[in-house]
Amino acid sequence: MNIKPWTRVAAGLFAVAWGGNEFTPLLVMYRHVEGFDQVSVDMLLAAYVLGIVPALLIGGPLSDRHGRRALMIPAPIIAMLGSALLALGSGSLTVLFIGRVFSGIALGLGMAVGTSWVKELSGRPYEPHPERVSGARRASLSLTAGFALGAAVAATLAQFAPLQTVLPYLINIVICVPTVFLVAGAPETRETGRHVGSLWSDLKIPAAKQHRFWFVVAPSAPWVFGCAASGYAILPALMAEVVGPDYGIAFSGLLCLVCLTFGFFIQPLGKRLDRDGSIRSLVVGMIAVVLGMLSAVFASATLSLPVVLVSAAILGCGYGLVLVSGLQEVQRIARVDDLAGLTAVFYSLTYIGFFVPMVLAVISEVTTYPWLFLSGAVIAVVCLGIMAYGKRHEVRELPARR
Repeated sequence: MNIKPWTRVAAGLFAVAWGGNEFTPLLVMYRHVEGFDQVSVDMLLAAYVLGIVPALLIGGPLSDRHGRRALMIPAPIIAMLGSALLALGSGSLTVLFIGRVFSGIALGLGMAVGTSWVKELSGRPYEPHPERVSGARRASLSLTAGFALGAAVAATLAQFAPLQTVLPYLINIVICVPTVFLVAGAPETRETGRHVGSLWSDLKIPAAKQHRFWFVVAPSAPWVFGCAASGYAILPALMAEVVGPDYGIAFSGLLCLVCLTFGFFIQPLGKRLDRDGSIRSLVVGMIAVVLGMLSAVFASATLSLPVVLVSAAILGCGYGLVLVSGLQEVQRIARVDDLAGLTAVFYSLTYIGFFVPMVLAVISEVTTYPWLFLSGAVIAVVCLGIMAYGKRHEVRELPARR
């Protein structure tokens, strides 16, 4: 069977994204079945950021130096280890925390290395018509599909199948096994062994010094998962009493599916809006973020099922547009020899948004969620203003790494 090279890597991205997000809709289960409090489960949601960020910031530059395959093959293997720990440690906050960190390491490697590898495999000589495809969109769609299906399947199994704290994670282990071999068969796109500088010099990412990155991409990046976490972590928790314990997990999975499905199907719009030198795709994405935050104000105030579903959909649109538009901008700014490194910096900034549920859970002790979401909308507007200023900065030519 003739498998396109980019699909081999995309399969690995899909598998590690599945493992990264399968835990999210189960937050309700851990509250009701295991008795963890809200701050503890939100801490577990954010715990895998502790694995993601180091894996991103070290794995990306390492793959620029040593090749994509050597850093991407371990990702699904580590994802399997993370899922195994989560399956075995349902009653232990410590084991769950460690499992989440391993899931984060796998996802961090996948996002930094896999995204760059998919982009490179979407060009010549691997694609006959590269101008018709977008490596950024292929990578972001693979991630989003894994996030969505991982959450939906895990929630369904946890709600309606036996072994609710074990079976959802076994599925991810089964999915990861063939992707190890698929990734191993993908062609290497980076020439290895040619760098004579120190590893520390490779961990420095010159493209990250571009003003356009920090004034256009960086203000929008945290809203990627700020939107996603609001849609499928905060809103299900607020609706827990309305939905009831009998369907709480399934409803959480439904919101994950709604949010990420809209995030998946909106991404081609980002490709159509994208133009060299223009930030209109990111601007449209940030407008969707503002609308999503405003919709969450009404959703959290009314706790109406239709309003919550609409809010999750709008937040998903913000997630999808800012993700694909940010990746497109990163791939324009980056040089050939630090593409994975700059991609890693971008993704690290996006995952700041995963701390939103934990922070809001703490702040909600002194205020209400409608006011918190309204504050989020105001902050998003400020970020739009920073981006409008940053548009004036062009991408500067940088010397190649010696």
